[in-house]
Amino acid sequence: MMLKVLFLASEADPFIKIGGLGDVAGSLPQAIRALSQPTRGASEGVDIRLVIPLHSAFQRDQYDLQHVTSFRIPNIKDPIPADVFTTELNSLPVYLIDSPAIPPDTPVYSSDWEFDAYKYTFFSLAALRLTRELNWQPDILHANDWHTSPAVYSLSLNRENIPFYRNTATLLSVHNLPYLGVGGSSALNTFGLPPASDPRLPEWARQLPLPLGLLTADYIVAVSPTYAKEILTPEFGSGLHEFLQTRANSISGILNGLDIDRWNPAKDSFVLYPYHINDLTARKSNKAALQQEFGLILDEHIPLLAMVNRMDYQKGVDLLPEALRLITDQPWQAIILGTGLPEVEQSISHLEQNFPDRVRAILRFDAPLSHRIYAGADALLIPSRYEPCGLVQMIAMRYGCIPIARATGGLRDTIFDFKKSNRSTGFLFSDPTSEALTTAIRRALSAYNDQSAWHALQKRGMSQDFSWEHSADQYLELYDILVSARVNNENNFT
Repeated sequence: MMLKVLFLASEADPFIKIGGLGDVAGSLPQAIRALSQPTRGASEGVDIRLVIPLHSAFQRDQYDLQHVTSFRIPNIKDPIPADVFTTELNSLPVYLIDSPAIPPDTPVYSSDWEFDAYKYTFFSLAALRLTRELNWQPDILHANDWHTSPAVYSLSLNRENIPFYRNTATLLSVHNLPYLGVGGSSALNTFGLPPASDPRLPEWARQLPLPLGLLTADYIVAVSPTYAKEILTPEFGSGLHEFLQTRANSISGILNGLDIDRWNPAKDSFVLYPYHINDLTARKSNKAALQQEFGLILDEHIPLLAMVNRMDYQKGVDLLPEALRLITDQPWQAIILGTGLPEVEQSISHLEQNFPDRVRAILRFDAPLSHRIYAGADALLIPSRYEPCGLVQMIAMRYGCIPIARATGGLRDTIFDFKKSNRSTGFLFSDPTSEALTTAIRRALSAYNDQSAWHALQKRGMSQDFSWEHSADQYLELYDILVSARVNNENNFT
């Protein structure tokens, strides 16, 4: 029989993309659908459908939207109307929910936590209600992060009272645990979702969206195997580590994938001089073009370091200025692209002022430039304090740009440290300090002096398979297990 999967997310590329979740929601459902066709074992394929809010940033004129249905979601005041439209993404059915609760001219994510909680709680309940309006009974509800956790919690509360959902298994993907949905207690109460009473949850977490989803989901997936282990520890558990330890048997990690068609240095329209794994000669031209564009000394023998990242403390950008100041005895250049916290941006600007012959700070979002940096820089700096999965290291390796990264989360799972082995693809360090970053950079600069070994490192990175097919296959296997357990009343995951 056909496996039916409801996939909920707050954003999805190419409709709406703010961060990594948009990449996942835009790619994973398509990969699952493609992998499951025409048949998979006893299954007749997977009918997976994506549901996202109709944000004001959505470009309506670029898509053929068809109205599907209208209904109202009750709350303690007046019922709130919802209008649902549909379109397709490479044959993947996509539903977009419009409502006064998702008002125009507001950002996808705002600084008003209570407003966002109200919007996404409504969206979660509306997405769940949509399945009944369509008379399309999902076997799997696959939610993502706190924004859609209320759907998981609501289904758990109503499964016995609403037979339609009795055999629907729930899966919650955790992309970034610290974002718990703070401010959500009022919204949950407004929509009739009571606090949890389970003593395993800390009292402060019993009416927050993500903890409630983590409590009631049949299964939890972190976006990398290492992150699945890290969230069970005090350092990475956001105050929920003891509770999550009680659910350890129902938590695993599945690494996110990469759109390998989009990120391809041989076909990338933003790359000035395309190249492929069997001939990296054009990388020298791309490097020279970067040096010339930003007024750096034109010298292919000077290692060109780069950073393409959000300017905040999670990404460890604040560690970079001191780390580079400790390596002035060696030749290097650095191009740093990104935007974020003013104080972090200021520290990077000061670094450029202190080293005008070596450093260029580009404090803006510039997607085309990021592609050119991957194609021309020798190494990419990724000193994240934590990184649930990360895509930037996968992109860098695909472009022959060697990652220098902290060994955490998905960075640890995707980068093999340089030990002159036949597996190494980058340089890792353990402690989130400038000194540890300095040591890793020095290791990379030393390796760069042996160009034969460096080229072998590049090619190993470029040969890694980060396609979505592997991730999609793991999710399909998990879907089958969850459906079987739910149907047979054998769900022992909680």
